[in-house]
Amino acid sequence: MAKKRGKLYIIPSSLGTKSLLDELNPNHLEIVKELKYFVVETPKVARRHLRDLGLNLRSLDMQVLDEHTNYKEIPELLQPIYDGYNIGLLSDAGCPGVADPGSPLVLLAHKQNIHVIPLVGPSSIVLALMASGLNGQKFSFEGYLPKRKDKRIQRLKVLENISKKFGETQIFIETPYRNIHLFKDLLNHCEPTTRLCVASNLTNDKEFVKTQTIREWQITKVPPINRVPVIFLISAKNK
Repeated sequence: MAKKRGKLYIIPSSLGTKSLLDELNPNHLEIVKELKYFVVETPKVARRHLRDLGLNLRSLDMQVLDEHTNYKEIPELLQPIYDGYNIGLLSDAGCPGVADPGSPLVLLAHKQNIHVIPLVGPSSIVLALMASGLNGQKFSFEGYLPKRKDKRIQRLKVLENISKKFGETQIFIETPYRNIHLFKDLLNHCEPTTRLCVASNLTNDKEFVKTQTIREWQITKVPPINRVPVIFLISAKNK
């Protein structure tokens, strides 16, 4: 008789300083507490997330899946599932596989007919969209924009035109130390009537969310976005 396979649980983690005790519902907390095997982005951060659950961290098996992981190594990460154990997939912040490592492992799990179970928790992208007041029926997540200024401006114009043509809210992020540069590019190169939402530090005590037109942002004090996690959203109107 074939051994029963384990499951792959996708565990959202805090966007700020909250513990999993505050982020997950009681039923999901019990699931995580029973796990012995984890695939994580950064072990040090994962241990911080799991410490408050009362787990014996020394007894846990943590394998790393990050941007440097060789794709050839990914099948080995699922081995505990073939041995009958459940695995928890945990990134540093937010939802694994959504602007975070994890999707190759999840895709392989599907190919191997492994049961994938996403737990409910915070997603900065979804929270920003919810709080923006922009179109939540049609939206697209772009991820990071190009580093080079000329390429970044060119891409912004493309996204603005897509939003104008199809009515889609365009969502993108930037490395924290380049937030101000991107913000200035938006103000200098998007149309005055385009709406821009800036959402920073979501779910913590310095949370900031504001939606205004580019024209209104141009006469407003620069928001508190330097070197902090920020989601940018734009929505352009047809003339």
